[in-house]
Amino acid sequence: MPAPSVFTFPNPVNEYAARSTAGLVVVLALVSVIVNQPWLYAILALGFLLRVLSGPKLSPFGQLSVRVIAPKIWRKSKLVPGPPKRFAQTIGLIFSTTALVLSLLGLGLAAQIVTGLLIAAATLESVFGFCLGCVIFGFLQRRGVIPETVCEACNNISLRNPVAANS
Repeated sequence: MPAPSVFTFPNPVNEYAARSTAGLVVVLALVSVIVNQPWLYAILALGFLLRVLSGPKLSPFGQLSVRVIAPKIWRKSKLVPGPPKRFAQTIGLIFSTTALVLSLLGLGLAAQIVTGLLIAAATLESVFGFCLGCVIFGFLQRRGVIPETVCEACNNISLRNPVAANS
């Protein structure tokens, strides 16, 4: 059996580790908004890039969450499908890269606003376990934009209203 590649995303994912990582993202993003410097937006974007490429393997926040925070604070695992979490990380990468580019262009307020949206989404994940990117993934999968084969386990996961689904 070949060794797994560094550039693979885990499936399933420990929900509590993902929530812990989101909490760390909130802290870094808040500091980025307060300091409003391109190098901080770059660190934020790099973290998302590393997590999109390899999950927690190459990400300092991912490693801290998986190895320290989740085992010490949550003390259990709740496994959820990986593809929606990767999709959510990709959205984070898009937002953080956009903030970086805006900051580099001298549009600090715009970078702060974009990062504020990222903070809102990461806070929902961290505090409430509500993954906005995962909801968008499910919506796109139900509409056929994302093929069912991308995440077969996701076919049983839905936040849709049962009444609306049957009408």
